[in-house]
Amino acid sequence: MNRQSLKIAALAAALALTAGCGKKTPETLPPEPPQQGQTDGGLGTDPGAGNVGGAVIPGSRADFLRSVPSDRVFFSTDSYSLDAEDRATLDAQVAWLQRNPGVLVTIEGHADERGTREYNLALGDRRANAAKNYLQSRGIAASRLNVVSWGKERPVALGSDEGAWAQNRRAVTVVPQ
Repeated sequence: MNRQSLKIAALAAALALTAGCGKKTPETLPPEPPQQGQTDGGLGTDPGAGNVGGAVIPGSRADFLRSVPSDRVFFSTDSYSLDAEDRATLDAQVAWLQRNPGVLVTIEGHADERGTREYNLALGDRRANAAKNYLQSRGIAASRLNVVSWGKERPVALGSDEGAWAQNRRAVTVVPQ
């Protein structure tokens, strides 16, 4: 093989090796949460689910949202401590869960946009577990409580100010449809 052929073969090999080194596609983010009044698109957040002919079905998401002051509790920056208002909200959730012993729920932990993805996933997990542990301490079986952390990936409020951040630092109790 002559020199020219070696150069062409080396160039072809180099091009072949770099062909797959283009820009990486960004990670796929979870779907956006629905706005109030929209259906959930399978996320399990449609407040209208559980209505039949205008009547609310006991044990449904609609019944839960109608019966408790809120489906979420909020946290201070970098915190997963429950305050008195949070405990009152969770106490109402306990009462509903006791009336509906067959319902399993998921507690979603969330964080604001500040901090790394890994930090916020861990913080969201601690927030969801704080709510779960409180519900358990009030007699709700751990087998009825699933926990997931979304970190900063599913903000409910867009913006880079304290008002938006405060709404995004939360744990949400989600009742399936």
